[in-house]
Amino acid sequence: MLRTERGKNPRVMFLAVLAVMVLVGAGCKQKMSYQPRYDPLERTDSFENKASARPLVAGTVPRGFLRENPEVFLGRKATGEYVTDFPFPITEAVMKRGKERYEIYCTTCHGFAGYANGMIVQRGFSKPPSFHEDVTRNKANGYYFSVITNGYGAMPGHAHQIPVSDRWAIIAYLRALQLSQNARLEDVPADKRSQLDAPPAAAHEPTSHTQGAHK
Repeated sequence: MLRTERGKNPRVMFLAVLAVMVLVGAGCKQKMSYQPRYDPLERTDSFENKASARPLVAGTVPRGFLRENPEVFLGRKATGEYVTDFPFPITEAVMKRGKERYEIYCTTCHGFAGYANGMIVQRGFSKPPSFHEDVTRNKANGYYFSVITNGYGAMPGHAHQIPVSDRWAIIAYLRALQLSQNARLEDVPADKRSQLDAPPAAAHEPTSHTQGAHK
């Protein structure tokens, strides 16, 4: 059998390299569940207070949480008063979004029409005020924004579930609900008021031919 120079056997070298690769590969394998990390509220000796969760550095704000305009993010003016206007135009898309979010987060207590007869209220949960009472109908938009954000009474805050823009959209839809249940003749455009008392369309009235067929 032919042999190469001492220590240069290709087969031996191949097996040695393969063994090293297997060992290195096994050492690099690491499941995510084994990664070096702290679980929530886990103790650590790395810091003086033994808490692994660290507070934000003073004077810093997380990305996306800068609240430059208090009227948008707090529903209040610089004077502390609740705002009465919306911070952006209310379009059809905003109303559709508000309706969708209202039906997801609000109907369980407030009901689909806002009369405080949601399903969990029917089953014994604290009943909120109806949106169609004078005291609630006259509340400022900023008041509703504050309640959605921070909660009030038995209602918990929804700041973590509902983004700022969706809170305003819900309020816009709420105003539409209130108007639908408390509309006045003056709210209808003058050129449309005559249609309120219009007789039924002729298409729904029985014709003489139809009347004769049933004689």
